[in-house]
Amino acid sequence: MLATLRRLLLVLAGAIALSASGLAQVTADLSKAMSEAAAAYDQADYVEAVRWYRLAADQGVAQAQFSIGVMYDNGQGVRQNYAEAERWYRLASVQGHAGAQYNLGNLYRDGRGVAQDYVEAVRLYRLAADQGDADGQAHLGVMYEHGLGVPQSYDQAISWYRLAVAQGSAWAQFNLGVMFDDGRGVVQSYDEAIRLYRLAAKQGDARAQYNLGDVYANARGVAQNYPEAIRWFRLAAEAGLAEAQHNLGVMYDKGRGVPEDDAEALRWYRLAADQGYALAQLNLGEMYSNGRGLPQNCPEALGWYKLAADQALALAQFNLGVLYANGKCVTESDAAAIRWYRLAADQGHAPAQQSLGDAFAHGLGVAQDYGEAARWYRLAADQGSAHAQYNLAALYANGQGVLQNAPEAYKWLLLAAAQGHEGAAKYRDEFQQAVRPAQLAEGRRLAEAWKPR
Repeated sequence: MLATLRRLLLVLAGAIALSASGLAQVTADLSKAMSEAAAAYDQADYVEAVRWYRLAADQGVAQAQFSIGVMYDNGQGVRQNYAEAERWYRLASVQGHAGAQYNLGNLYRDGRGVAQDYVEAVRLYRLAADQGDADGQAHLGVMYEHGLGVPQSYDQAISWYRLAVAQGSAWAQFNLGVMFDDGRGVVQSYDEAIRLYRLAAKQGDARAQYNLGDVYANARGVAQNYPEAIRWFRLAAEAGLAEAQHNLGVMYDKGRGVPEDDAEALRWYRLAADQGYALAQLNLGEMYSNGRGLPQNCPEALGWYKLAADQALALAQFNLGVLYANGKCVTESDAAAIRWYRLAADQGHAPAQQSLGDAFAHGLGVAQDYGEAARWYRLAADQGSAHAQYNLAALYANGQGVLQNAPEAYKWLLLAAAQGHEGAAKYRDEFQQAVRPAQLAEGRRLAEAWKPR
């Protein structure tokens, strides 16, 4: 019996030794798989990287599961497949992998491979953030800032942004900078905004570089400095940011900080326009329409204007209205002009509102209607359009479309004349001879009290 027990103990000891040896071998194999995968990834051999990562992921290594998720997410070494990315991220996430929790949150935020669910995105970001993951903290800040999946709270947004900023997150530095720039949730401070933008910009954040350019171009918290604006715009533009490419085009177009250069303006506008940036499409249309920097090309001008107009850019819609009204590059059509003017006017574009007023006053493309003319003129006049103020004054003076009202007419004449409108100045002088002093005094009082809307 004693001999049998000894033999059993020897067998168990051997099994334990074998188990330990096997575990060491498995650990070594997994370490090798991860090492080989990382090396292959660094050499852009993504197919080989996936093969090695899968060996480790199938053994439950969270980092490998996360890495395969990333490769399915980005389509590296495999066909892009968000559902597969979600599966691998989830396997790593349940093991507490912060990067997987953050990336899985992104899938739920954007609705890629899963139904969009801001609440679930917040839950996952919070899991990552609570582990100190800077990306999770920054994006949790975004969700609180915009009220996505949580009640909007600038205080919470700022709190999470600050945690991420302390870890050097460029995303958080930029977003917190915007809040200081706008004075949302904090006392507005251009100095603090610029400091944060600069931190993010030095890390290559193109949005922060663009905002620094905008700060210097528009003298927001600093002295206006076009060369410095161009330096930051160029960095962001070269990184492919469409807004920066457009603004750099504007600097060359207007000769701000650089010699005026139509060719360079055209080049940068086109880069931004090709990315669908509406303002660049508008400016490119204007260059083709007017033959600046290249031969005039009406089909190109119309094409770019329409692309911008289809994105609801009011100025592009207005410009198309002008082309149709004047028969430039298109067959003259008052009806088509009215259609484009109305789209812009409904967005509050004063020149379009003024043009609609003209159309209704003179029956161009619509039935003559002084009441409608007065309505559109008033909308433009309230924004400070001298032409609309003058025409509205005439309607009040003559009782066309509105009740005749001398003080109201005089008010609009004074406002238009103060902007240098020659017709208003001439008519004002004549009007003063035709109405009673009390009416003039009331008109003067109304003009002094008027504020643009």
